[in-house]
Amino acid sequence: MARFLYEAKKGPKDVVKGVLVADNRASALQKIAQMGYYLMALEEENELVKSAGEGKGNIFARVSLKDIADFTRQLSDLLESGLTIVKALDLLHDQTPNKKFKRVIMDIRDFCVSGSPLSEALSRHPKVFSNLYASMVRSGETGGALEKILKRLSDFSEKQLEIQTKIRTALAYPILMSVVGLATVTVLMTFVIPKMMVMFADLGQALPLPTQILLAISNAFKNYWWVIIALIFVAGVFLTKAYATPEGRIKIDRLKLKAPVFGALGMKVEIARFARTLATLLENGVPILESLKVTSETIGNGVIKGEVDKAYDAVREGSSLARGFSGSVVIPPTVMNMIAIGEEAGHLEKSLFKIAQTYDRESDEAIKIMMSLLEPILILTMGVVVGFIVIAMLLPIFEINFMMR
Repeated sequence: MARFLYEAKKGPKDVVKGVLVADNRASALQKIAQMGYYLMALEEENELVKSAGEGKGNIFARVSLKDIADFTRQLSDLLESGLTIVKALDLLHDQTPNKKFKRVIMDIRDFCVSGSPLSEALSRHPKVFSNLYASMVRSGETGGALEKILKRLSDFSEKQLEIQTKIRTALAYPILMSVVGLATVTVLMTFVIPKMMVMFADLGQALPLPTQILLAISNAFKNYWWVIIALIFVAGVFLTKAYATPEGRIKIDRLKLKAPVFGALGMKVEIARFARTLATLLENGVPILESLKVTSETIGNGVIKGEVDKAYDAVREGSSLARGFSGSVVIPPTVMNMIAIGEEAGHLEKSLFKIAQTYDRESDEAIKIMMSLLEPILILTMGVVVGFIVIAMLLPIFEINFMMR
């Protein structure tokens, strides 16, 4: 597809300018003729946006989940009020502060002007609008309930944003405390302690064992800081490359699930996301095989994603979803039982929504437990480290005072 800028006469005195999307120049000419315009000028323009990751002069800009949630809610309200998709997109383009998102919305708008469906226009931007999003919009267009689907999508996006915000809020204080504590200890070990140790060494007195240990650690920080940074960098590169391979990702994600506290939390969040996504798609008429395929793409943990892919293969061969999960050591038995009950009763999406609500509630409880454990553990750890530094620095002073007496 290419974008074309055109100038044409709508009447004897009316001149219109616009942008349309077409496969080629001939197709653009045909579309202008179908609109009843008399063409004056037609020029091809390079596409301003091909994906969410592009954008000149603003490589760090991004479209956040909140931007998507607000856009979806507002688009739903505008369409419900009777506006056309193109007019609604024009209004959203004007009031969106995110410059990158403005370009994306304008590209979608131009694509819709050319006569293409909204779902196809959204699919052009997979880094902004997920496959789940485009699939649900497509089902809304097919069933003639686009406004209703957009409302559900906005509810879905806002729920995901709420979970994301809870996790970030819960981790903000521990991360800040860890960074500040690590920075303080690094400054002490690199700059302060070596100067004090020089003073003790000039006295010719044998240093206590804790002080010797502290001095050795301080010297390592001072003389080999670049080795520490290099090791961290190499470890980061190794993990990144390992995670890029299917085998490496599975191993790392399996370790994540086994991590104390965080593993249980990650499991609950992923299961809630899986259940809510699949239920939302099924409720809106998307076939189960397509729903499972789309849902699999939204799961962040490779181990759980593998189980969903196995269930997809089983369902494609004629099995039920519950049987597709049988034998899994990752999916909890409770989840499989509720899915089986939902399939037998013919209300699978209702059972999935209940699973999502249950695991959302358990995720909130896990976050509270994590916070109640992390704060005292961090305080205790920092107390032990600082206490050791203080004792190691004071012991030589006490020994000097004792000798002087």
